[in-house]
Amino acid sequence: MSLSVRLRQHGVPVGLTGTEDFTRALGVTGTHTTTSLYWTARVALVRRLSEVSAFDAVFDAAFRDATLEVDPHARRGQALGAQPGDTHLQVPKVAADPGAGEGLPWATLPPAVSTADEDDAAPELPQRWASDLEAVADLPFEELSDEQMAAVGRWLEEAVRTWPTRRSRRRAATAGGGQVALRPTIARARRTGWEPVELVRVAPVPRPRKVVMLCDVSQSMQPQVTAYFHLMRALATAAAGETFAFATRLTRLTPVLRHKSAELAVALATERVTDRFGGTRIAASVTELLGSHHGSAVRGGIVVIGSDGWDSEPPEELARAMARLRRRAHRVVWVNPRAAAPGFQPLVGTMAAALPYVDVLLPADDVRSLVGVVTEICRSTR
Repeated sequence: MSLSVRLRQHGVPVGLTGTEDFTRALGVTGTHTTTSLYWTARVALVRRLSEVSAFDAVFDAAFRDATLEVDPHARRGQALGAQPGDTHLQVPKVAADPGAGEGLPWATLPPAVSTADEDDAAPELPQRWASDLEAVADLPFEELSDEQMAAVGRWLEEAVRTWPTRRSRRRAATAGGGQVALRPTIARARRTGWEPVELVRVAPVPRPRKVVMLCDVSQSMQPQVTAYFHLMRALATAAAGETFAFATRLTRLTPVLRHKSAELAVALATERVTDRFGGTRIAASVTELLGSHHGSAVRGGIVVIGSDGWDSEPPEELARAMARLRRRAHRVVWVNPRAAAPGFQPLVGTMAAALPYVDVLLPADDVRSLVGVVTEICRSTR
């Protein structure tokens, strides 16, 4: 019995058009895995959200003996936007003198390289891409052309339109407010014989959170600098953020990155950074930011540091600087392109010193991993 017939018997109205679409889709995508077959059938045959539960039950019964196990509840949870949590690995303490990277209290690994068992988990929701980005989603940044990098920059500007908010002291009238405003309520009571018939409720007005991004432009970060500059420009224009570049000293790039032309903005930012592709002083740059008048932007905001963690300064100085930064910021996101390597571990001394003060460590060596960075930045909770 065909899948379309079974779906119709269980209340899912599958017509000839849906069956034809499903057949054509199979000819394009193939049936290599149960995951691809599931999403191909669901996109082609299901038209309403209320039909998903019936479709999951029929698909599970039809392909129960397939190679990959199908869990409708796990699929539905991911389809509604649930993100897998961070993987925290407990590192055992060493009685003797620990080596580099040993004895860490915890380490946050990105979902792409956290554990090998996660590859056999439930199917994940496929990411929606534009046609010009789908072809380059898994290519390293250094292999992208200027046109493809410009398309990535335009996508980043659209991706950060939805920005997390914070609670402010200002209040505005709203029907679902939790507090009654006395003065407006009494003023309206004048029309009802001083009886407060209609209560005026107020609630705090949400304000967008501040965002500050620091990009490492040293020699080891040369392949990722252009893509990170496009991310910084998106944050500076769409989210009104502050952006800085650092190698041996800190350079503010917010004015030049807010130029209307993305290509000219990136070119001006590259010219502005005179110490690019040299050494790295992360601790001194973070300390300089906190001591400047731009350090107020860090208070209660989201701080993004794009660096591979290689630093010429002692790890103790970076630990002190990151401790100060963590006390001021709402969230600290560290973007490390080397974290995408299989079996990555933060064994570098400076990276290990910064990890206890970082909320999440993410990879960003291609366009697909850059999506996870934007998603993490837009989260409003710690």
